[in-house]
Amino acid sequence: MTPRFRERLKGLLLSGASLLTVFLLVEAAFRLGGFVPERYRAPARMVDARFRELLDCYPSNPRGYFEIDLREPANAEKYRRLAPLRFDALVRRVPWAVESRYNDLKFRDGPFGPKRPGVTRVMILGDSFAEGQGVKEADTLARVLERLLDEKASGKWEVRNCGRRGADFPALFEAFEQLLPFEPDLVIYALVLNDADQSDAFRARQAYLNDWIVDRRDQENEPPGPPGLFHSRVSDFVADRVHAWRVGRETTGWYLDMWGEGNREGWERTQGFLREMNRQTRQRGARLLIAPWPLFVGLEGAYPFTPLHARARGDRALLPGGGDCPPRPAARLPRPAQRVVLGAPGGPPPEREGPPHGRRGPGPGGARSAAVARTGPLSPSRSRRSP
Repeated sequence: MTPRFRERLKGLLLSGASLLTVFLLVEAAFRLGGFVPERYRAPARMVDARFRELLDCYPSNPRGYFEIDLREPANAEKYRRLAPLRFDALVRRVPWAVESRYNDLKFRDGPFGPKRPGVTRVMILGDSFAEGQGVKEADTLARVLERLLDEKASGKWEVRNCGRRGADFPALFEAFEQLLPFEPDLVIYALVLNDADQSDAFRARQAYLNDWIVDRRDQENEPPGPPGLFHSRVSDFVADRVHAWRVGRETTGWYLDMWGEGNREGWERTQGFLREMNRQTRQRGARLLIAPWPLFVGLEGAYPFTPLHARARGDRALLPGGGDCPPRPAARLPRPAQRVVLGAPGGPPPEREGPPHGRRGPGPGGARSAAVARTGPLSPSRSRRSP
């Protein structure tokens, strides 16, 4: 072994030892700081067999928003019946919870009875954003909007929550048909960009996202065990960041394609559902308001979905014969409702306000419901007349 080779080998060994030392120090910092990989922080839920009572469960409570701590004996006794076989395992991983209660139609509201005389009934249709998944009852869109309307005209308004988590078309149309017999004066459809019906070809192209969604659902019911002693937190941290970047990129493309040529068949079916919803509401003397709800992403720079919201507000394919129609579909409503419900059409999306449990992304949150009810994104779509 020549002296020159020994020097090179010594340098490589020193470099390797330095890198290993840094790696071990970072690893120790992650462990001492309590870092837990994303896949071990997935939320979960417990629900009874009749889907009348449900708990959304979360691993942490950084803002003090969640009032139900399942580790408390009284709460454990009250809710154990929702998931008796996996309750203890869930409590160890996701001890903080929000309760939701549902009526016979599986809407997060009380029973829908006859409409009271002199009261304007508003029914909000949508998915988990409209339902208020992950927020307390008082912070849902329906309850916030009802309070604001009541401030303008006390006792004259009734707002019912017909949101249903996970629903998109055609399931949203089925929910619409369920609410219609209860005599709404105004149906607000809180449109989210993933609500469109999906063609088989479009769905087949989203293999990565489909696998990710399935994995997330599986984790709700059968979460992975805690990371082992010799499992590197540094490698988990890097994997989380790469995975988050890829999911973000794939999701953005997914939303854009859903409203483009890649999902033409599904979007045309969605247009048909919207036209039929408008026809049926008008036939009953009611009105349909389509309220695009922005996703809370990309707000530091350009909002990536502005063209899609513009299309949702003014797609002429939904109008008979390419005609025009009034920009404010609720123009005949009393002025308090116009101010509170409609907001400023076409305005920018509200400031980011993440879900109360601190996760990023387009999940629902109480502050979002309040922002929607006060100022938009209830920027109105144009009225959809039947063909």
